[in-house]
Amino acid sequence: MTAPLDLLSLSDVEAARELLADVAKTTPLITSRPLTEITGVPVWLKCENQQRAGSYKVRGAYTRIARLSDDERACGVVAASAGNHAQGVALAAGLLGTRATVFMPEGAPLPKVSATKGYGAAVEYAGTSVDDALEAAHDFARSTGAILIHPFDHPDVIAGQGTVALEILEQCPDAATIITAVGGGGLISGIAVAAKALRPDIRVIGVQASGAAAYPPSLAAGAPQKLAAGATIADGIAVLRPGDLTFAHVEKLVDEVVTVSDEDLSAALLILLERHKTVVEPAGAAAVAALLTGAYVPPRGGPVVAILSGGNIDPMLLLRVIEHGLASAGRFLRLAVRCADRPGQLARLLGEIAEQRANIVDVSHSRQSPRLSFGEVEVALSVETRGPAHSSALISALRDAGYRVALLADATP
Repeated sequence: MTAPLDLLSLSDVEAARELLADVAKTTPLITSRPLTEITGVPVWLKCENQQRAGSYKVRGAYTRIARLSDDERACGVVAASAGNHAQGVALAAGLLGTRATVFMPEGAPLPKVSATKGYGAAVEYAGTSVDDALEAAHDFARSTGAILIHPFDHPDVIAGQGTVALEILEQCPDAATIITAVGGGGLISGIAVAAKALRPDIRVIGVQASGAAAYPPSLAAGAPQKLAAGATIADGIAVLRPGDLTFAHVEKLVDEVVTVSDEDLSAALLILLERHKTVVEPAGAAAVAALLTGAYVPPRGGPVVAILSGGNIDPMLLLRVIEHGLASAGRFLRLAVRCADRPGQLARLLGEIAEQRANIVDVSHSRQSPRLSFGEVEVALSVETRGPAHSSALISALRDAGYRVALLADATP
C-alpha cells in the first residue's frame, strides 16, 4: 500500500508569497454583473490573465527555481508545457540567471512558443500532448542533469500557485466559493491549502474540459487515472493524468470537480470579451463557463470568485472560438439554401435575408453538388443574427418564401 503524501500547509503558501513579493503582480478582482444576474449571487473575477507572462504560472515556476541551490541552477532547468508554464519557467529562469529548455507538444500555439523563446528559453517539440512533452523533459533531465520544473506536481509549485488564494481572501474577505480551471491540479491544490486554512467553510470548486477530464474518473477510483486520449480547445488544461501530489490535495480539500464542453468554453470566452472587455484563453474561461451554463450552481449567499487563469490565446484560435461562441449562442448560422439557377435569384435571396435584418458574412454557390436537381443551385451562407429567436425567424422566413434551407454541420468549427 502506498504511503499517504504529505499535504502543504498555510505556512508553505505564505513563505512563497514572501519570495514572490517583487516578482508576481497582485492581480485585479473585478465584479461581474452578467454572472451575478445569471447565478443570483455576487460574482467576482480574479484576473490572473493580467499576471506577468499572461497567467498564474509564473508564481509556481519562480518559487520552484528560486529554491534551487546555486549548483542546481548552474545545471539549467527543463520544463514541459503547452504554453503558460513554459512562459512562466522562461521568465523565472531569466530573472534568476539560469538557462531553460522547454518541451512543448507539436501544435502548441505559436504565440506561446514565440513568447517562451522571447523570454530566453530554448524550445523543443515532443509528442502531441503535455504528457508526451513531460516524458521528454524527464528524459532530458536524466541525460543532462538539468532540474525538472514540473508544471504542477511539486510542493514549491503548488505553494506558489496558492498565493492566488491569499490575494483573493484579502480582496474579498467574505468569499463563499472559489472556482477555478483544473488541468494537472497545481493551482487548485495551492488555492485549497490556503483558502481552507484561512476559511474552513469556503467552497473550492474545480472545472475541467469534458474532452480532457482526468479528475472525475480518478476521484471515483480513489487514485490518479490516465486518460487514453484527450481533445479540447483548452490546451492549457489538457492534462491526461493528475499528479500524485496534486491528486492527494484535490481528494482531501476540494469540494467538487465539474466539467464543461468546448461549446461552453466558447460561450464563456465570448461573454468575457463582450461584457467585460477581457481577453482570456479557453482554459482561462473554464470557471466562467461552469457558472454561465449551470455546470456548477453556487449556493445562495456569499460571493463567488471565478479565476481567469490565463490570457495567452492564439489570435487565429480566438477568431475561431468567437465564431464558435456565436454559433453556440445562436448568433451565427451556416446555411445551405437551394434555389432556381436563374438570373436574379441570388439577389432575391440576399434581399430576403436583408429584410430580416441579418448580416451576411460570406456567400458562395455551387451547381456541382449531386444533391441538386437539374436547374438548381445551392447557396452557402454565413449569417450573423441577434440570437436564437432571430435565427429561427430568419430560417422560417426563407422557407415561407419557398427556399429549401438546411443548417450546415460546420456552423460551429
